[in-house]
Amino acid sequence: MRIAVTGSIATDHLMTFPGRFAEQLLADRLDRVSLSFLADSLDVRRGGVAANIAFGLGVLGLNPLLVGAVGADFEPYRVWLKDHGVDTDAVHVSGTRHTARFVCTTDREQNQIATFYAGAMAEAREIDLREVAARCGRPDLVLVSPDDPEAMLRHTANCRTLGIPFASDPSQQLARLTRDEVRELIDGAIRLFTNEYESALLCERAGLTEEQVLGRVGSWVTTHGEAGVRIRAVDRPTLTVPAVEVAEVVDPTGVGDAFRAGFLAATAWGVPERYAAQLGCAVAATVLDHTGTQEYHLSRESLLDRLRTAYGPASRTELGAHLRGLG
Repeated sequence: MRIAVTGSIATDHLMTFPGRFAEQLLADRLDRVSLSFLADSLDVRRGGVAANIAFGLGVLGLNPLLVGAVGADFEPYRVWLKDHGVDTDAVHVSGTRHTARFVCTTDREQNQIATFYAGAMAEAREIDLREVAARCGRPDLVLVSPDDPEAMLRHTANCRTLGIPFASDPSQQLARLTRDEVRELIDGAIRLFTNEYESALLCERAGLTEEQVLGRVGSWVTTHGEAGVRIRAVDRPTLTVPAVEVAEVVDPTGVGDAFRAGFLAATAWGVPERYAAQLGCAVAATVLDHTGTQEYHLSRESLLDRLRTAYGPASRTELGAHLRGLG
């Protein structure tokens, strides 16, 4: 199954603050905030939602097609992605802008303050999936993840025109989208991805109830952090899958992207949704053990051990055959 992942491609600048953000906020001064946090460490990592998801899919052996816009500084990043199984032939290179930047500071309680600079991502609206399909081959599924809003809308419209199934993952861009734009992005999606907070925000932005959203999509996959994952669909019992426990969270950045990669890889293999969510949770737990979003390595045995410990032998049996290509 050929999956195209559209969305942001960025460089992450990740810092850690040894205190608590909450201790620096004055309740009667929130309208005039001026804060500076002295960070203990800085890690510069490869990131961007689409690139993170494509990396995970590539590591799992799916050779995904990455679709997004970058600057001329992208070349070393391109080599990295290609070395990890990602097809970058559909990436648009800007002649004037830098690749997008994500700057994030995490406090000792895993709270985060982040800023995202779009840069070349603004040119993603110039990408035409019809041309991409003609040049790189027609994908079987397109994941529309956070990107330039006009690009997200254009990709979704192109999928409808071409008759290509698409999954919607508006997440970080929900705050920028109008009611009609949110509805346009989710209508007809075979899957909708959100986290717990985003699910409530999506309903508010779209002016829809949860039941009305479910009526517009095939299934709704919602991650709940330590509480695991919930998958809902009309006329189907809710499926709940617990998270994989980790001894210590090193860095939460990119955990949702890793879940999506594992989940989409497993569904591409034809695995039932329960086991797909379990694989997503296991890959997400692996990312939590590392600083950065693409610094992890997936070992077949360690991944299967996580699955067996968290979900029992049936999970290992169901997924084991599909993980033979891992080291």
